[in-house]
Amino acid sequence: MNRLFYGWIVVGVAVVATLIAAGNRSVPGALIQPLHEGTGWAIQSISFATAIGLVLFGLGAPLSGYLMDRLGPRRITLFGLGLMALSMALSALMTQAWQLNLVWGLLSGVATGVVGGVLGATVANRWFIRHRGLVTGIFGAATSAGQLIFIPALVFWASGLGWREASWIMAAVSLLALLPVWLFMKDSPAEMGLQALGAAPGSAPMKITANPGIMGRALRSPTFWLLATTFFICGATSNGLVGVHFIPYAVSCGLTPTTASGILAVMGALNFVGTLASGYLTDRYDPRVLLSLYYGFRGLSLLFLPFATTPETLLVFAVVFGLDYIATVPPTVALVADNFGRQNVGTVYGWVFAAHQLGAAAAAWAGGAARDALGEYNLAFLLAGAIGIAAAMLSLGIRRPPKLAVAQD
Repeated sequence: MNRLFYGWIVVGVAVVATLIAAGNRSVPGALIQPLHEGTGWAIQSISFATAIGLVLFGLGAPLSGYLMDRLGPRRITLFGLGLMALSMALSALMTQAWQLNLVWGLLSGVATGVVGGVLGATVANRWFIRHRGLVTGIFGAATSAGQLIFIPALVFWASGLGWREASWIMAAVSLLALLPVWLFMKDSPAEMGLQALGAAPGSAPMKITANPGIMGRALRSPTFWLLATTFFICGATSNGLVGVHFIPYAVSCGLTPTTASGILAVMGALNFVGTLASGYLTDRYDPRVLLSLYYGFRGLSLLFLPFATTPETLLVFAVVFGLDYIATVPPTVALVADNFGRQNVGTVYGWVFAAHQLGAAAAAWAGGAARDALGEYNLAFLLAGAIGIAAAMLSLGIRRPPKLAVAQD
């Protein structure tokens, strides 16, 4: 009987860490309304702290990728989870608006970026050649599951217990996640005397060695800049605008926070399905075409959003938008690995992911500023739809090298 490939155990542990990181990253979107109502702090001030967190979430990714490529994912993941627990504990103790910038901005941003940015891409490309797209999709689905589980939970805790208590609960959850990572995470197949799943039969276990000059090569490549630009737009149109401002927008349309969070949870559920499907499709079809389709549908759905003002129409938006919320991740990771080498995915994808989070931060701040200045989100949604369609066209210009041979079952 065939033994279970240990890489699947590593995937399971890393999925838990990714899910917890997604939960921590969901805190601003879920608690922005109760924090505003409980403290009187302006939405724009809270959005600014959230934007700082998104920037540092993004900048934490290339640092984390660099360190994971050289030190292995295990130690870096343990550090990130510990820092998440600290940031959530301090969040519960905030008394001044400026402390948001430190806690929701600096600490939470770095902590979630260290784990949520490149862990999945690194594990998928270290342990798998066959099923690489599917595994990347599983990690994207874990991010969706984090949203699906924690946003309604955070809203429920904040409504029943208070936003401070919700922060304490997240701190405890982050601490608990340290245990499986400590016990079961391994850095590479070679550590277990194995080869990546799908490697050529009879080949020796490959030690993962990053190329120290890879970013110099990447920065000279138009492909890197196209990947970074399209992922910047991905972050702006997903995590930054919809992830942070959907609940306040729905509340402004007359929905209760509980109903709005439920619709957002539906979006997370469809995101789960869409990202898994995207991983499956990435193993079989041209990732560039997939990206173009995803961005095109996203742009159209955002152009529809200003006209979605009832629970029914917002639910329609949630279904369409949810299916490709982060479905862009598997084809983007695959294109990074194919163009720059799977041993360098942590480093290169870390910077591509940083662009994603810079876009998210810009949109998170701009969405709050538009809401305060105009009293509505419509202009922000329409502009996001336009750049989504632009990303669809740019995706087709990304280079794709010849497909690597993969050992079959």
